[in-house]
Amino acid sequence: MDLEAGSLSPPPLAAAAAANTGRSPVSRLNSFVERSPVGKRFKLKERNTTFTTELRAGTATFLTMAYILAVNASILSDSGGTCSVSDCLALCGGDPTVPLSNCTQIVSPDESCKFNPVNPGYAACLEKTRKDLIVATVASSLIGCVIMGVFANLPLALAPGMGANAYFAYTVVGFHGSGNLSYQSALAAIFIEGLIFLLISAFGLRARLAKMVPKPVRISSSAGIGLFLAFIGLQNNQGIGLVGFSPSTLVTLGACPRDGARAALAQVTTAANGTVSLVPGGTVSGDILCLHGRMESATFWLGVVGFVIIAYCMVKNIKGAMIYGVIFVTAVSWFRHTRVTAFPDTPAGDSAYEYFKKVVDVHKIESTAGALSFKSIGKGFFWEALVTFLYVDILDTTGTLYSMARFAGFTDANGDFEGQYFAFMSDASAIVIGSLLGTSPVTAFIESSTGIREGGRTGLTALTAAWYFFLAFFFTPLLASIPPWAVGPPLILVGVLMMRAVTEIEWGDMRQAIPAFITLILMPLTYSIAYGLIGGIGTFIILHLWDWIAGWMRKYRTIEGPTSNNVNLDNGVK
Repeated sequence: MDLEAGSLSPPPLAAAAAANTGRSPVSRLNSFVERSPVGKRFKLKERNTTFTTELRAGTATFLTMAYILAVNASILSDSGGTCSVSDCLALCGGDPTVPLSNCTQIVSPDESCKFNPVNPGYAACLEKTRKDLIVATVASSLIGCVIMGVFANLPLALAPGMGANAYFAYTVVGFHGSGNLSYQSALAAIFIEGLIFLLISAFGLRARLAKMVPKPVRISSSAGIGLFLAFIGLQNNQGIGLVGFSPSTLVTLGACPRDGARAALAQVTTAANGTVSLVPGGTVSGDILCLHGRMESATFWLGVVGFVIIAYCMVKNIKGAMIYGVIFVTAVSWFRHTRVTAFPDTPAGDSAYEYFKKVVDVHKIESTAGALSFKSIGKGFFWEALVTFLYVDILDTTGTLYSMARFAGFTDANGDFEGQYFAFMSDASAIVIGSLLGTSPVTAFIESSTGIREGGRTGLTALTAAWYFFLAFFFTPLLASIPPWAVGPPLILVGVLMMRAVTEIEWGDMRQAIPAFITLILMPLTYSIAYGLIGGIGTFIILHLWDWIAGWMRKYRTIEGPTSNNVNLDNGVK
């Protein structure tokens, strides 16, 4: 106590109380949390942030990435999940409306039951799988955010990544299981890839491996994935339906109505005698051929409205742009007996509507969790998928983490940042956990930039996003009722965001421009991320092969020893 001044110095607690006098409740809350063990653990004062700022940042981050809950489940369920021919029902003459009790010719299901017209039993299995995948997406995102927030103390949220889920569903497993690997084997590939990724992260090799990939391929791969996602969002079954099939040009303008204006396509062969028959093992497509009524689809125009809402919000830098458009389109689609309803007057529509009316329901994962199968581990397709997943994760997650750290101002002169080791371990661990739940690889989301822009600087931002994911557990009926034409606009606009990478490509240097363009164009047009990467890397090697050979020859022919001026062996690889 200071007696010379003629007054007593207040004790620390009294000084803190006096300092809080006249301050707003929010300021007092921020001061209290800053001095608490929580504030010290997350370094609120050191990073010049507050508790309420972190809450606001976490909310903004969740709003901008919440679309993944419906989009990821929608994409992955297109693979068919664990559904198989055994889930198909025997039908009377192939007609699901005729009861078997009155039937004289019962048709046993075969492989064609998985394709249009989809067997009612298989369709019911797909709907259960979609609900499972919504919960799996929620759980893996929640766990990833918690690990990132608690251990790395960074404002980054995690969820199953866009691009990897499309590769999983449409290339590895294939539409309704028509690919080279089963859903269970693909999960096993992701599990092993996640363990390898975890070891790579533990030994600090991630950044080095990412830099070994040719620069033009590394840069263009994210933009190519963006084009791939936009192409999916433009189609009938997964998006707004603008792009349809053309027998002469492969693709053309679509957007015809759902009822009576679309047709499925079958793979047929013509024998020498002129007999036309289905190709053995061939499939029947979805309703991708417009017979008439192009640009007359009501759901397409509703999707366009959602696209405009999201695009306008993005132009105005409004937080949560993606989710606002999805919510509007979905809400309109929930009204029955309209041309845009998500619940048509069919048995499947009635069943979906009954589940939707529950609103709150905790769905238990029934089929996707623990569905891994290692039976295909000896096949080349298994290892092709594994290596591609690993490559995409090394590039995507590592690049996202570094770019977000730079955006937040965390990086030092060497590009490293505080919490880097645990950040790398966090997303690698989340990949392993996600595969056990049944979903595609989990990654740090670029949408975390919205939270950082709101002032998020600590792991409390990630934990706030995790809290919102936890709440999503209880609203599975609502999330399961989001239609494809509500999912399409975010897919297209995610493609817009991912295209920004092309500005980093040196288009004036043909040895970089050509591999970059091949990577970009092959991903959407071959419907495969892997083929795009293989084409880009292969083109890069071919264009540089002569320079490398010439350099090696000069190196070993010179008497004075190798010089650094003969050839630039790192041309295009940084």
